[in-house]
Amino acid sequence: MAKRKALGKGLSALIPDADEFDDQQFFQCPVEVIEPNPYQPRQTFSPHELKEMVASVSEKGIITPLLVRKTETGYQLIAGERRWRAAQRAGLRRVPVVVREATPSESLELALIENIHRKDLNPIEEAVAYGKLLEETGVTQDVLAKRLGKDRSSITNFLRLLKLPVQIQQDVIDGRLSMGHARVLAGVKNSEEQWSLRNAIIKRELSVRQSEALAKRGKGPTNTREKGSAKDPYLRSLEDNLKRSLGTKVEIKKRGKKGTVVVHFYSNDELDRLLELFG
Repeated sequence: MAKRKALGKGLSALIPDADEFDDQQFFQCPVEVIEPNPYQPRQTFSPHELKEMVASVSEKGIITPLLVRKTETGYQLIAGERRWRAAQRAGLRRVPVVVREATPSESLELALIENIHRKDLNPIEEAVAYGKLLEETGVTQDVLAKRLGKDRSSITNFLRLLKLPVQIQQDVIDGRLSMGHARVLAGVKNSEEQWSLRNAIIKRELSVRQSEALAKRGKGPTNTREKGSAKDPYLRSLEDNLKRSLGTKVEIKKRGKKGTVVVHFYSNDELDRLLELFG
């Protein structure tokens, strides 16, 4: 059995040096016989970046070959989809390719490596790719981390993002939340507190450190309530609505027909912000 080629050492591990090419490895391939990679981890392509690449390709052509594998009908991309798209828009008829034998899971792995080294993926795309690789190859997180040249804890942190609600994942994709913010939110187990914290981060433009501090402050009351508080569901619903609206902890305490509404603040700036809202 052929020895599996080492991965995770950069793009040089994917594409050999020019003097290593031979006629079977490297040639000018018609654009129309190349199909996109269904395992491509990158799902979003910046229109601005693509426009810049089209201009570069129109002037200089494709400098770095695309990596493809042979199929029954032609060739399938492994890495280089943005270059391939740019070549199509620039009207190129042929592009340089390197042909490599690869299984579907290896295609995903190679495409992931290229995107990681080029820093092309958003955190959710990277997390989804790790999840697919683990599912298709059946390897452990430790093994996958070694093959990709990553720390196992890094793989674990990315995978935790996939447990976030879809809308929060979209916030990460759209850049409203950073990877650091997403990690903090993934650590909040209570759904209501998670959404409250998400809203506060976006509305108040909290840093990751501020988000962590707010998350820690929110854990105590939730745990206490979960252990048996018998608060009226209607009052609890009102509290949750106020939390989401104000971006901070709110308590409604009722005795008979009377009661109090307690709005918590944790800094002078936060007090000023609340006063402006009430004003």
